[in-house]
Amino acid sequence: MKRVVWFAVPVCEIGLVVCLLAGVPLPLPVLLAVEALVLALVVRVALVVRRSYVSARRSGAGRREALAEGVRTAVPAPVRRLAAHEIRSWGSLARWAARRPHGVAAGGHPAPYTGPQTAMVYGLLFVALVETVAMAALIPWPLVHLIVLVLDVYTVLMVLALHAGCVTRPHVVGADGSLRVRYGTLFDLRIPASGIASVRVDRRFPDGGLVQYTPVEGEDSGVLDLVVGSQTTVRVELTAPVPFVRPLGATGRARVVRFHADRPEELVKALREALPPDVRV
Repeated sequence: MKRVVWFAVPVCEIGLVVCLLAGVPLPLPVLLAVEALVLALVVRVALVVRRSYVSARRSGAGRREALAEGVRTAVPAPVRRLAAHEIRSWGSLARWAARRPHGVAAGGHPAPYTGPQTAMVYGLLFVALVETVAMAALIPWPLVHLIVLVLDVYTVLMVLALHAGCVTRPHVVGADGSLRVRYGTLFDLRIPASGIASVRVDRRFPDGGLVQYTPVEGEDSGVLDLVVGSQTTVRVELTAPVPFVRPLGATGRARVVRFHADRPEELVKALREALPPDVRV
């Protein structure tokens, strides 16, 4: 229920502002109810942050640590993770422009995975630009036009930022035989060399979302699929389950990891060559 309130109240406030700017008449009780909900949420968050901050300071924590503890207490983890993902995505734009990949150490082998989604991303950008031009011609109210323009520009930049996160954060085969499986700023899984039992090219075309998890009956682990463009191309079997974290914070344990790489044969070859002789597969 708490999570529903966190997402529902901001959506109601945005809808209210859009209606008012567009000249849609709204009953006074509706206006008062929405504003009361927003005010109640803000006051509650402020009180929880303050209470947690004071408690942490009395326990000897510094100001920054106390404030961070207050935010963790007041703001649900999915909301904090979404905000963190977005901030890192904006930073990825600068990395993309500077051609500076993230997390690729000396001797590491980067493996891109954006091939299946690149055309879709640029298609979305084209649609967003066409919508921006169309709205500029159709909306007669200057203030509403400005708001829509800001939202459209934000959408274009956000799509670019998400794609930049994927471009600048490739999968990485470490010089020590470790494997880092990623999807932009949303997903990051590290697998040590000692945890890899086998690796091979395995092309599959699963339906569904980005992170899919299939538990194995009778075990506390399962199969993890990191899907890009409705496909995976590499299969890694592990010696023991490894924990992973979904984009919004849910956790699980995987014994098999399947993911996409644009050139899976190169990734498999690089990983096999990097693995120590006692674990070479």
